[in-house]
Amino acid sequence: MHLKGSCHCGAVSFSCESKHPYPYMRCYCSICRKVAGGGGYAINLGGEADTLAVQGLDNVRVYHAKRPDGGESPLGRRFCGRCGSMLWVWDSRWPELIHPFASAIDTPLPTPPENVHLMLDYKPDWVTVSRGTGDQVFGEYPEESIADWHHTRELETD
Repeated sequence: MHLKGSCHCGAVSFSCESKHPYPYMRCYCSICRKVAGGGGYAINLGGEADTLAVQGLDNVRVYHAKRPDGGESPLGRRFCGRCGSMLWVWDSRWPELIHPFASAIDTPLPTPPENVHLMLDYKPDWVTVSRGTGDQVFGEYPEESIADWHHTRELETD
């Protein structure tokens, strides 16, 4: 599926190809909550890094979250330096992938048949989890990858 995305102010737009476009993961970790705002969750899609095309690249900034041990995460969150919109994640451990934030995608996305709520061990008490029928919940990360989740449910696109 061809995905097109942008920031709120229009300074950055991007596109990529995705075999895994269902926005199904809802993360409640402190990083997603702080960088996305609110009780938040960031929903990442799977994209092919070699298809990423960016307009306004000079406005893109990178944030590497701090790890509990004080080090820096290898995972870099790209965001617009003008308006702060989160755009995509890239991790040097998996250089062939990018993970666009569903919130930045302008292309209509398919509705997932279920959701995965993860990092619930880090959810603040005031955040209510809206758990649907069939949804899975995890205190931290599930074993199943984004690609595996799509493949198991026969939801991959060409």
